[in-house]
Amino acid sequence: MLIDRNLSKYIIFAEDSILNALQKISDNKSRIIFSVTESGVLEGILTDGDFRRWLIGQNTIDLNQSVATISNKQYKYAAFDEDPEKIRTYFSEQIEYIPLLDHNDRLVAIARKRPNEIQIGSFIINKDAPTFIIAEIGNNHNGSLELAKKLIDEAVKAGANCAKFQLRSLKALYHNAGDANDASEDLGSQYTLDLLSRFQLSPQEMLEAFDYCQEQGILPLCTPWDLESLNILENYGMKAYKVASADLTNHELLKALVKTGKPLICSTGMSTETEIIESVQLLQRLGAMYILLHCNSTYPAPFKDVNLNYLTRLKELGDCPIGYSGHERGINVAIAAVAKGAKVIEKHFTLDKSMEGNDHKVSLLPEEFKAMIEGIRQVEEALGTQGERRLSQGELMNRETLAKSLIINCNLKQGQMITQEMIEIKSPGKGLQPNRKQELIGKRAKRAFKTGDFFFLSDLEETQVKPRNYTFKRPWGLPVRYHDFKVLLPKSNPDLLEFHLSYKDLEQNINEYFDQPYDLDFVVHSPELFAGDHVLDLCSFDAEYRQHSIEELQRVINITQSLISFFKKASRPLIVTNIGGFTNDAPLAVIKRQKLYDLLLDSLAKLDADGVEIIPQTMPPFPWHFGGQRYHNLFVDPDDITKFCSENSYRVCLDISHSKLACNHHNLSFKEFIERVGPYTSHLHIADAQGLDGEGLQIGEGELDFPALAEYLAKTSPNASFIPEIWQGHKNEGEGFWIALERLETIL
Repeated sequence: MLIDRNLSKYIIFAEDSILNALQKISDNKSRIIFSVTESGVLEGILTDGDFRRWLIGQNTIDLNQSVATISNKQYKYAAFDEDPEKIRTYFSEQIEYIPLLDHNDRLVAIARKRPNEIQIGSFIINKDAPTFIIAEIGNNHNGSLELAKKLIDEAVKAGANCAKFQLRSLKALYHNAGDANDASEDLGSQYTLDLLSRFQLSPQEMLEAFDYCQEQGILPLCTPWDLESLNILENYGMKAYKVASADLTNHELLKALVKTGKPLICSTGMSTETEIIESVQLLQRLGAMYILLHCNSTYPAPFKDVNLNYLTRLKELGDCPIGYSGHERGINVAIAAVAKGAKVIEKHFTLDKSMEGNDHKVSLLPEEFKAMIEGIRQVEEALGTQGERRLSQGELMNRETLAKSLIINCNLKQGQMITQEMIEIKSPGKGLQPNRKQELIGKRAKRAFKTGDFFFLSDLEETQVKPRNYTFKRPWGLPVRYHDFKVLLPKSNPDLLEFHLSYKDLEQNINEYFDQPYDLDFVVHSPELFAGDHVLDLCSFDAEYRQHSIEELQRVINITQSLISFFKKASRPLIVTNIGGFTNDAPLAVIKRQKLYDLLLDSLAKLDADGVEIIPQTMPPFPWHFGGQRYHNLFVDPDDITKFCSENSYRVCLDISHSKLACNHHNLSFKEFIERVGPYTSHLHIADAQGLDGEGLQIGEGELDFPALAEYLAKTSPNASFIPEIWQGHKNEGEGFWIALERLETIL
């Protein structure tokens, strides 16, 4: 059980509208709100189930009437001072929340079943959230507010989520009132008292440090070592409290901390398992929100004593989120703790390890702390999920190139039997995998085969999608290559063809492929990769590399210009291109992106693009190029895209799959992305998407809501043409494209 005294997200005034109540239910994600009078007396409860039941019984719906008219007046409640064990018995499968009332029936707290997450400030701590990283400044400011502010600045630069301090009243804390000159004290106590007496910030200075944290955009937290310090922090409005290892067995302090209603982050160093269990039982009995940190309170902690495997045991004992507070040297153990399930990491932080004070020696310097955070974020990304294994986009590409497929070694008519002798295993892996061989044997061919043809998954399926003529409200086309457009074109009625060029195609004589004019428009998709492993980059800081890219794109323009005579409806054909601006190791800082856009404009100005229109395509955050995955910086952010287009009179190819991935990665609204970029869109690449790099998926096999997308596009870019850019859609004579068009026809 957890007792939550933060009521703002749960309560609504009885006079407020049902509509406002529903918004509150949606915002708090708890499916419940509590309706109170102006004096705070509980009037009723409304759950999403209560609302649905009310809705069913209405002939006319008025969401503007007061919530008091429909709130449930028959609810289970408890007195705020009732025995927690008794309150716990009130829960059931139907009852997850118990309002706690004072003697005047005012709502003062809510008891709820222990949740799977804890919120500290704006940070959510649960199994899916990023690790909450604390820079433990402690007393490493050595009594200087100026140094404290420098440490805060460096913690922000390093990427910490929180800057944590310690506050203690030596007079209240020590039996000798904190007398640093007490000769009767042991050597260890004398040393500690000497440091503390000289290196503390005053309470007022500490509050000023907290204010500075707020100004710099980092969450301040603090460890209160005594009740007097807790009172100061509570009056300030601290969002949560850290409990030092030394106080895990201090049940009186724990009780006082729980009464604040704030989340507690409790270190377990110096405590036996029995003592940890006792404190957990106390915290649970009082309904506390808490996190347990595994810790070895030795400075520095020997690696052999850290015992990261205890994190698993600690999670069992605490039934709560867990973390790690490290005093060992270096950053590797903290990073490993994240892989073991730690959702909070705390490490000491300093600007100079040689400064006086025990903590400095086990602290991380800013560059070390930053490296630790980078390692943690990489590990988080690498952990993935425990669900079914799926091939990554990179694996799919390599499988296509390196794996093997089933092919046929003879001609075969439709309807004839496929026998074992007809099937061979050959590279590349663009067809049916060799492990499906037995499934083919004995099947009747669903199509005619020529010697060397690949078998595909559809050869095993009962039904196959057949190409036909399609009807759309906007111009549409097919992605093609020189060698296959004459095969695909007769199968349907496209308005245009989009030629996807390879660098080898730039050497071809187009007259070998084009012998007549076509009553169509066309688009050209420029290669990304050119001879000599040159990836097109019109934004490269390397002047020679950039010039090479300009020359290669000019060759593409020249070919496009020469193709115009073969397409009767071509007036100013589009050239889709990935203009570059990628980085290999990390994304580029926002403030540096404008320089790349400036370089792009300079490169575009050097091209002779008479009679054609170059349209950069929107990009995913992690594009796959030959040679591996990179980080993309340009044409990813909708603000960047609209600014570039509006200021420079450019249009773009809106790649739906790419842009959905960008929205997923940057937590952007996909609807708002389309609304922003749509007006500057001349052409669309349409495919489904999933996660952060699952691009080019078949329609309906990813995360996209295509009916909603169609609505957005109809409003923002009704005249833009499109192609179904399904990855490997050209296989089996365009099978992937026909499936996509079949699914899109009723939507677009």
